[in-house]
Amino acid sequence: MNEGNAISVHGLTKRFGDKTVVDHFDIEVPRGAIYGFLGPNGSGKTTTIRMLCGLLLPDAGEGTCLGFDVRKQAAAIKTQVGYMTQKFSLYEDLSIRENLDFVARMYGVKDRRKRVTAALEDLGLADRAGQLAGTLSGGWKQRLALAACLIHDPQLLLLDEPTAGVDPKARRDFWDEIRRLSKTGVTVLVSTHYMDEAVQCDFITYIAYGKKLIDGKSAEIPAMVGLTTWRAEGPDLAALEAELAGQKGVAQIARFGSTLHVSGVDAAGLEATVRAFEARGVHRWSLMPAGLEEAFIYLMTGARDNFARDAA
Repeated sequence: MNEGNAISVHGLTKRFGDKTVVDHFDIEVPRGAIYGFLGPNGSGKTTTIRMLCGLLLPDAGEGTCLGFDVRKQAAAIKTQVGYMTQKFSLYEDLSIRENLDFVARMYGVKDRRKRVTAALEDLGLADRAGQLAGTLSGGWKQRLALAACLIHDPQLLLLDEPTAGVDPKARRDFWDEIRRLSKTGVTVLVSTHYMDEAVQCDFITYIAYGKKLIDGKSAEIPAMVGLTTWRAEGPDLAALEAELAGQKGVAQIARFGSTLHVSGVDAAGLEATVRAFEARGVHRWSLMPAGLEEAFIYLMTGARDNFARDAA
């Protein structure tokens, strides 16, 4: 294992019955990085995260998490990891303080009461310490869940769709906290399908139907895919979209508000098509850097659903 990596696994595989949910998955996560898992629902993100943190035994593959063997030392991994699930999993009939105290007891945290008080203050929960968890809004539940993940000072945070169902401000506040933690050396692995969150990750891996499609530094992913993207602005974009479909060099067309993003891997063919449409003088065209969302859509277009009825 590279000592600079918090996670290093190869060939990680998990099957449920005759379906392969995670298929020979490899990943290297540098210590202190924010690493994003992108993929649609059902792509295997949650199953992979559970194997990485020792909650699920892989059927094949090997590797380490925080220096511990993912197959043989699951118990040791769990003591060093904070895992935030998609669904709020704390006790709704306990107060915020009582929930944090319970989690601290489970981890055998020293100076437990002092640590709980510090956690309340760190996450802005002190004024609500006596409020029942079940009465909290989605954003406050999210903040409590993160506080519970951090109560034992883990080296690694595994966050599974952590901002699903919360408002934009709560999401922004959450990511401010994630960046702060990363600066202190905590490694963060987060699964999401929000592109505005993906751009905040240092590294990204795209997962579709159990297979890794590509991974790398987030800023480099579009170039790795090889996409060229043109933006079209003007009237009747629906008609323009229909006419562009199937034209030379056009691999995908995506609507973004009042613009169309037209992308492809055949840069010369795509430009020729764009110039022909541009010559009509109806729409304004401009070359733009391909983004993570264009790359995601392109990769997903060629991905095959391993749960589809006709899948082998």
